[in-house]
Amino acid sequence: MRRHWHKKPLLIRQAFPGFSPVLSRSELFALASREEVESRLIARHAPGQPHWRVQHGPFARRDLPRLSTPDWTLLVQGVDLHHDAAHELLQQFRFIPDARLDDLMISFATEGGGVGPHYDSYDVFLLQAQGQRRWRLAKKFDPTLRADTAVKILANFEPEQEFVLAPGDMLYLPQHYAHDGVAEGGECMTYSIGFRSPARAELAQELLTRLGDEAAQSFDAQRYRDPKQEAVQQPAAIPHALQDFAQQAIQAALRDPQALARALGELLSEPKPNVWFESAPKPSLRGAIKLDRRTRMLYDDRHIFINGESFRAGGRDARLMHELADRRSLPASKRAQLSPEALDLLGQWLAAGWLHSAR
Repeated sequence: MRRHWHKKPLLIRQAFPGFSPVLSRSELFALASREEVESRLIARHAPGQPHWRVQHGPFARRDLPRLSTPDWTLLVQGVDLHHDAAHELLQQFRFIPDARLDDLMISFATEGGGVGPHYDSYDVFLLQAQGQRRWRLAKKFDPTLRADTAVKILANFEPEQEFVLAPGDMLYLPQHYAHDGVAEGGECMTYSIGFRSPARAELAQELLTRLGDEAAQSFDAQRYRDPKQEAVQQPAAIPHALQDFAQQAIQAALRDPQALARALGELLSEPKPNVWFESAPKPSLRGAIKLDRRTRMLYDDRHIFINGESFRAGGRDARLMHELADRRSLPASKRAQLSPEALDLLGQWLAAGWLHSAR
């Protein structure tokens, strides 16, 4: 982290010795056929040609090219949300805060397959799972994109480094580092562990929207009044008093010192749009508990956040909830130490499918 995070690439040979895919090719194709799974197919128009095409799933098996056809790639996003072994693999990257950890994407490619030279706005670990992939990298590059394709591909990519990764090898790339990965020697599967990196303007927009929604529910019925307003000669000019009233409205929305922290935690813990949970028909809170693989649980100094909702917590309840969030499980002996109010919350989360009794 000190030497490479946000600074320079890191190649780790045999980061996972003897690694084999956690999903077979047929299992990955089956995932890509599901409506709730985000998938893309990227291929050249014809073998050896420079033009690219992109299609969005779901894909039935007959929609995918033949395995003997070169130069195509299937990308399946958020595999950790749908497969336990993929979720467990993602847990090994939690030396980065969960607020930054995004998902595990799997890229399946035939000979020559790739998505073209590009750069990402997020950090990524590229773990080779099957076959070989040649990676070409460049720190300094021309950001001009090709105009003849819908895929964002660099028009004038000139690599500075080159590596071939075998199963178990892993490459870390900082954001805004140009790279191009191409399958070599046949079928290839690469796991991409990506990290959230929100743009400041987008984050401000999301937070202000949430703060505005909260303010709208506060039943503050105060309206702008101007009993001393005089007749004007310049009617298009905005009154200073109205500008001041608008400023006071923003300050009122932030009057609660925890409002911003609460909005941020709810935003960061919100599941992705294509995620839903299966409610438990007869929830029974017994034994140890564990979070569902789709659940996002975070905390700060005063709150617990889970799947877009926030709760105040302190003392022993807070410590135990922190442990549940950090370890994603809680043994029965510690679950029993929670207050009745906290246990009631766990019961609600169990009924909603957000957590489960561990067997």
